[in-house]
Amino acid sequence: MAIYQTIKTFDNFPCSHRQWQHEGHCRFIHGYSRSFKLTFGCHDLTESGFGVDFGNFAEIKSWLYHWFDHTTLVNEDDPEVELFRSLHDRQIIDLRVMPNVSMERTAEFIFEYVDPWVRKQTNDRAFLVEVECRENDKNAGIYRP
Repeated sequence: MAIYQTIKTFDNFPCSHRQWQHEGHCRFIHGYSRSFKLTFGCHDLTESGFGVDFGNFAEIKSWLYHWFDHTTLVNEDDPEVELFRSLHDRQIIDLRVMPNVSMERTAEFIFEYVDPWVRKQTNDRAFLVEVECRENDKNAGIYRP
């Protein structure tokens, strides 16, 4: 059975993060304009010939903006998470705490939200194949279960 694939990209999400366990410079707060490429799959297209209808993606876009637009991302196990929470409370940063802020784990984080969403929206006709998370033109992480 054929699998059709449809790709949707979301670009220009400026945010900062740090990898506190990294021995190099990534342990410092630094920022990127992240972008995300979501690859959807299905075996059957809609009557209009679509894999997924991008016109229904307002919820996904809003969710991505909440997490990644002008935010500071830290790992949930960061020993300074309370300091970051204090900065958030003082409106110095817009904090988001994630399991892990790496590109690979961010891709997984997005996958875990979007895959159930698209399955529900399409009555299990479409599914998420993979998520690519880019921090710049040179570096990306991909999650594909």
